[in-house]
Amino acid sequence: MSGNGIGGPVRVAIVQTKPRKGRYSENLNDLRDAFALVMDDGAADVIVLPEAALTGYFLEGAVYDLALPVQHFADDLARMWREAGATRPVEIACGFFENDGGTYYNSAAYVRVESDRAQVLHLHRKLFLPTYGVFDEERFLSRGHRMGVFASSLGATAMLICEDIWHAIVPTIAALKGARVLLVPSAAPGRGIEGGDELESIVRWREILENIAAEHGVYVVYAGLTGFEGGKGMSGTSRIVDPRGNTVVAAPPDEACIVRAALDPREIDLARANLPLLGDLRAVLPDLLLDEELPLPRGRRDASDR
Repeated sequence: MSGNGIGGPVRVAIVQTKPRKGRYSENLNDLRDAFALVMDDGAADVIVLPEAALTGYFLEGAVYDLALPVQHFADDLARMWREAGATRPVEIACGFFENDGGTYYNSAAYVRVESDRAQVLHLHRKLFLPTYGVFDEERFLSRGHRMGVFASSLGATAMLICEDIWHAIVPTIAALKGARVLLVPSAAPGRGIEGGDELESIVRWREILENIAAEHGVYVVYAGLTGFEGGKGMSGTSRIVDPRGNTVVAAPPDEACIVRAALDPREIDLARANLPLLGDLRAVLPDLLLDEELPLPRGRRDASDR
């Protein structure tokens, strides 16, 4: 499939991980086994894993010992794919803690694995580092400064990590920049009770993902970490949402598992034709951005520009 999003369905598998906190090598071995299951149950073109998928999330100062350069991490993913017995190329999106020459980030890498190499197609560094409630990310990590759109087997793709997608302007910018698929690695602790036995945080996440997909006519692939870390339970519930805002497949909250769906790029075009909200936004956006009451940086114009 070409990077412009035109082509047949793309097979996506979400590997919802339940890592042993801080035990990267052991978690890598578990990933190799998961990759073998992906192949046993049917081929996948793209595999998506959660935020901090192979280390656990609440590492605090241990993040400095476990963070890796992106190419090192990509090579580890590729090695597990090959050791699982795979012989065909695959693309893998996975969250990890990155060491970029002594600067540390909560990142997600999108890697194309071939027989002889692991090519990093895109690297996203988390923009919003929460420092409220149980979170203290910004104490240990630097934040990213850019959200990019890149070509993948899924078409024009963007990655947003966990809280990034709670700020509505970020997926909106991704869609305006041409993204047709949003990948969302996440490590979200479960909180609250909504009605019966469903956590309030799970309900809120589902609403956000479905609303974003429907508003912008995009597929949303959400990969959630599961398991317990220091008494904090991660809420799992990985899911794929179609461009009309319908959940196609969802994982349970509390177990490592694999969920699958085929993403058809034609559904994006049909959804946008039937509800052209993104096109309307493109038309109105220049007027909105010219509003001088917005707290946006305004460059000084030369006399020739007046």
